[in-house]
Amino acid sequence: MITVYVGLGSNLDDPASHISKAFRDLSTLPATKLVAKSSSYITSPVGPKDQLDFVNAVAKLETELPVNILLGCLLEIEQQHGRQRERHWGPRTLDLDILLYGDMKINEETLKIPHPEMVSRYFVLYPIMEIDQNVNVPGHGKVRDLFNQLNVSPPKKV
Repeated sequence: MITVYVGLGSNLDDPASHISKAFRDLSTLPATKLVAKSSSYITSPVGPKDQLDFVNAVAKLETELPVNILLGCLLEIEQQHGRQRERHWGPRTLDLDILLYGDMKINEETLKIPHPEMVSRYFVLYPIMEIDQNVNVPGHGKVRDLFNQLNVSPPKKV
């Protein structure tokens, strides 16, 4: 089994409900167990500011799925939630990102792990810390140290 952290985000059509349903969807993936889930947090959008605030959370999974199969499953869940990709960092019903896949480093055109922006996103690091402060981001260090380096306040819980 491989430990995986997945970031969840939504800012359209009742975001808290999308996050809650997405946790349920993740718990039904084949050869995968939902081990832990963070609280949900309200955060300002990254990128275009002409959109609603987001609800963000993190799931910890244990899986036997190869990374590309897992990615396909996550994209399918996004589609079931009505995800439309109209602009980069734009509004969305659901966004699921593989943040960490074991201690692997992957640098492919369609998949980069660790997620390249996670080390600068408090709304990713803080929910991971809620699950486990000692999680290591390969090539970067522990999430608690990365969060403390950002020198920001914790996000507000939903």
